[in-house]
Amino acid sequence: MAGKVQKKREDLRAKLIDLAEERIKVGGISAVRARDLAKEAGCAVGAIYNVFGDMNDLVMAVNARTFKRVGAQVSAAVAEEPPGHPVKTMIAMSHAYLHFARDNTPAWRTLFDLEVSTEESVPKWYLEELQKVFSLIADPLKRIFPDMSPEDVSLMTRGLFSSVHGIVLLGLEKRISGVPIDQLEHMITLVFSHLTSTPSKK
Repeated sequence: MAGKVQKKREDLRAKLIDLAEERIKVGGISAVRARDLAKEAGCAVGAIYNVFGDMNDLVMAVNARTFKRVGAQVSAAVAEEPPGHPVKTMIAMSHAYLHFARDNTPAWRTLFDLEVSTEESVPKWYLEELQKVFSLIADPLKRIFPDMSPEDVSLMTRGLFSSVHGIVLLGLEKRISGVPIDQLEHMITLVFSHLTSTPSKK
């Protein structure tokens, strides 16, 4: 009996994630509403909260899938680059990130629209998915700056990610401080092409 209950719970969890993912792909985080999901899943609203602690938990489950999709697209771009050219690798990765954001804007925005106060309140598995994305940046960065400390590599990885993310965000939102979408790739290329100077020493 316990096995059947657990199986039913797992099936509902998977179904809710699938439904929420489809809603997020179209309308972003605002499209995830408990009452609508319950109707589509054929369950009571309360059943959702028996599977997920709150709607944030459900969105996190969808975001985990999105992080994997980002990682897969970036990894595919890296695989097409010849080895031994870390700067070109990082440019290709950044272009892949731009393309993913452009082609999957609502899901991409949901990665960052989810309100989370501190890392302590984020599940370990969620941080691990984010770290996989960061590690894709850190690997070529360590080849560019082999003498950089692990701590500085970590900081620069996050700094570069934030830079590319900002470029993409401002461009896709057509902010006055951004650049036209058709110039974003060139802008990113310019930024990374100058990543060959040795960082200053204190």
